[in-house]
Amino acid sequence: MSLDKPKAHETTADDAALLSHCKETITVAKHYREEIPDIVSALVNSCSVEGCFDHVGPEPIPSRDAVVDIINRICRILYPGYFIRQRVDRINVGYYFGQELTALYEDLSEQITLAVRHDCIRNNLPCSHCEDRGHRSAIDFMKKLPDLRKLLATDIRHAYEGDPAAASFDEIIFSYPGLFAITIYRIAHRLYHLDVPMLPRIMTEYGHSKTGIDIHPKAHIGESFFIDHGTGVVIGETTTIGDRVRLYQGVTLGALSLSRSECDSLRNQKRHPTIEDDVIIYANATVLGGNTVIGARSVIGGNVWITHSVPPDTEVFIKKQDLIFGTKHFKERAEKECIANPVKEA
Repeated sequence: MSLDKPKAHETTADDAALLSHCKETITVAKHYREEIPDIVSALVNSCSVEGCFDHVGPEPIPSRDAVVDIINRICRILYPGYFIRQRVDRINVGYYFGQELTALYEDLSEQITLAVRHDCIRNNLPCSHCEDRGHRSAIDFMKKLPDLRKLLATDIRHAYEGDPAAASFDEIIFSYPGLFAITIYRIAHRLYHLDVPMLPRIMTEYGHSKTGIDIHPKAHIGESFFIDHGTGVVIGETTTIGDRVRLYQGVTLGALSLSRSECDSLRNQKRHPTIEDDVIIYANATVLGGNTVIGARSVIGGNVWITHSVPPDTEVFIKKQDLIFGTKHFKERAEKECIANPVKEA
């Protein structure tokens, strides 16, 4: 039995043309790539120009990715068994908390240390012993986790009691964007009270980007808080919210518009409203101003604009609109615009 040797590939005119085209493409790409070093130099030079923002130096700053990882780890601690694939039961729950808390301590203390050190250097502050503050603040925060779990439980129950569409507590924990935003806010708010710079705002803005709900970490919010649907809700820095308050999508608890000079003078003053206990604020309502108080048990209707206080037990609604109803006159418009009627006769 003889084996035929494979025939050598014969170069054709088409092959030669393809090879020539490939060489030409490489040459063109090389020409453009040679411009990259000049762009690099221009970017390096821009780091020495006033007016541009960068952090080029030996001192590291907090990592946003690390902060997001910390949020996810804290959520696994606050809601054990919900956000992992492994099963958690009475046998391994101690091991589960031990592993998660140890890792949280390492990551959180590092990021707090970086944030404190950066704040000191940026503002030319005297040494505040950032390493010690990082470790101390991380432990102090972790000690509050049991209380934080109890507080979030009131939020979950209020959500279930106020939303007939909620099938279970599990559904709320897994899927409600309002609870996710509130959870991140309560984490960030605790860190704010421990005088941790930067990290609380990174956390709440991450929640904002994920849910469309913007809650400033310095706002004060009582227990049993529920945001239904949630998209577009804004809760400003100096807002005070009592217990058992319910907000719907698009609600703004904001400040009145300020000039630049007023902004500087009111930076640490109360600029946002106070919402007392058991208030309900419906969709797209806007409540503005640091002197504005919505009294307990009041109901604010949708699309209302409020810049003054409302007494307790008050309902505020927009006067019924005059709606105009008429026939569509589709056939006449279709003939006028010379378009075919999409409904074909059988």
